[in-house]
Amino acid sequence: MDDKGIAAAIVHGRRFLRANWDLVEGVESDQSRGVRVPDQQKPVPAGARVTSLPSPASLALGTMPLADAIRVRRSRRRFSRDPISLQELSFLLWATQGMQRHTPTHSLRTVPSAGARHSMETYLYLARVAGAEPGLYRYLPLDHAIVLLDAAADLAERIDDALFGQYWNAAAVFAWTSIPYRMEWRYSAVSHKVILLDAGHVCQNLYLACESIGCGTCAIGAYDQERMDGLLGVDGRDELTVYAAPVGRKP
Repeated sequence: MDDKGIAAAIVHGRRFLRANWDLVEGVESDQSRGVRVPDQQKPVPAGARVTSLPSPASLALGTMPLADAIRVRRSRRRFSRDPISLQELSFLLWATQGMQRHTPTHSLRTVPSAGARHSMETYLYLARVAGAEPGLYRYLPLDHAIVLLDAAADLAERIDDALFGQYWNAAAVFAWTSIPYRMEWRYSAVSHKVILLDAGHVCQNLYLACESIGCGTCAIGAYDQERMDGLLGVDGRDELTVYAAPVGRKP
């Protein structure tokens, strides 16, 4: 891209940062048209293995005072080879997308989302999680479970490649996709800024939850879009990667 193209992209990006609610004044959304509400969770692939996670209510984790977690929060790029436990994974997933209450039309979770739409799906590459086979998983927030999607031997190499070398031999990698229509159903053309705001809420909860159990993470916005989408098995249009974060125990 030449200088002129870069300048045009910067102008477009700054427009994206605006509130832009005037764009939808008088415009009917699919919600107002009576279109059926989108599903809150993707279905489990036929025959896939589902692993239930320890109930969040049963976990005695994350007791560090919030002020301390905020004070010591850092982006961590070095991890020990020690595994994390299934209980710790359960806690981190609950902290980032855990269900508080849900109805057929919306859900309230441990993170805020515009209009309670929650467009995010959480994918996980688990390399060293005690009690879980290494592989690519997806979190099922309505069930507090994970479903195995892929157990290929080269996943770590492919993850590192897609993250531009930022895997850092973590115990796990969280990767969040968005299904934009879950937000577009209500907010139409102004959905996409709030989708990314939602991603920030999710990742900050991961930072604080990690610190509270002696782990660390680092938010990654620089990744190869096509490779990450392909690795996660999403089409890059109706579902696409928006954020990632490796997680591991502090060295």
